[in-house]
Amino acid sequence: MIFLRSLAFAIAFYSGTVLVLLISLPIGLVSQRGIHFMARVWSRLHRITTHYLLGQKIRVDGTLPDGPHLYILKHESMFETIDLLSLLPNPVIVAKRELFDIPVWGRIARQYGLIPVERTAGASALRNMRAAARAATDAGRSIGLFPEGTRVPHGQSPPLQSGFAGLYALLRLPVVPIAIDSGRVSPRGSFLKHAGTITYKVGEVIPPGLDRAVAEARVHAAINALNRELPKP
Repeated sequence: MIFLRSLAFAIAFYSGTVLVLLISLPIGLVSQRGIHFMARVWSRLHRITTHYLLGQKIRVDGTLPDGPHLYILKHESMFETIDLLSLLPNPVIVAKRELFDIPVWGRIARQYGLIPVERTAGASALRNMRAAARAATDAGRSIGLFPEGTRVPHGQSPPLQSGFAGLYALLRLPVVPIAIDSGRVSPRGSFLKHAGTITYKVGEVIPPGLDRAVAEARVHAAINALNRELPKP
């Protein structure tokens, strides 16, 4: 049953993704606002298919603030990278550089405003990421960052990568750390996806200007909060 539901999800979501991309191509030639709309359509498609085909529900524990913030999220599954477009209004997400090489998708991702980062490119990549993030926040958009650099299995808590500290110091925005336990039902690298409740746990807002070590410690603890806490059904 799990295999059949996972197969149905894959067929429905990825077929829908192709359709969204084809519609987005001409829209992107004339309107960035249209690309923002299509991104929300894609994310809503993902929510609908995960809910009705996989039996996955979403629970938000806490309140998301208004206005531009630096959102720092746990990263356990593909789920949150797509769902973030529904959770927040037009967020700019920092994503690994390889994703932008995907035909059509990469072009539209750039038009939407996603920020590519090459984890092995050193200081130049970090400077480019900071400049793009500053332009996004100047336009009133929030930034979404997965500071561990890659998806990690549920329960693991690797150290933060350097990107968080750089953006925190540059942007001087309040930070909203968010824990998520998507890896319990959609494990990294697995085709099989399970029914269950995926929880976003919104941590206490962290003000700008703190010492780097203090800010990193608070973020690290907050995004790993669900490692030690079972979600409510």
